[in-house]
Amino acid sequence: VQLQASGGGLVQAGGSLRLSCVVSGFSFDDYAIGWFRQAPGKEREGVSCISENDGSTYYADSVKGRFTISSDNAKNTVYLQMNSLKPEDTAVYYCVAAGFLSTRWCLTGPGDFGSWGQGTLVTVSS
Repeated sequence: VQLQASGGGLVQAGGSLRLSCVVSGFSFDDYAIGWFRQAPGKEREGVSCISENDGSTYYADSVKGRFTISSDNAKNTVYLQMNSLKPEDTAVYYCVAAGFLSTRWCLTGPGDFGSWGQGTLVTVSS
């Protein structure tokens, strides 16, 4: 299981970015994919997750209505479209594949059942 995240960068408040997570070594049918983030001095938190198995998605309350998660099976890629970015969205964003068939794990994390990619830094200036 391998995941490669990209798409981070510096953007002004109100702007947009799209993160990509290219996955390999497993099927979307067997794993759910999530985006987590960790800001300086804070714990890592679940941002959004998607499961092709049951068609569910999860969004943290802080990003609902601004972020959209999607997947492209043909490209083995999961995207996180981030609009109306705020300075508090500044963090290192990680994608993770979890051996679950739904997205309920997104709130608390995958525990021992997750495979993490490297992070991509998102910086939102005010």
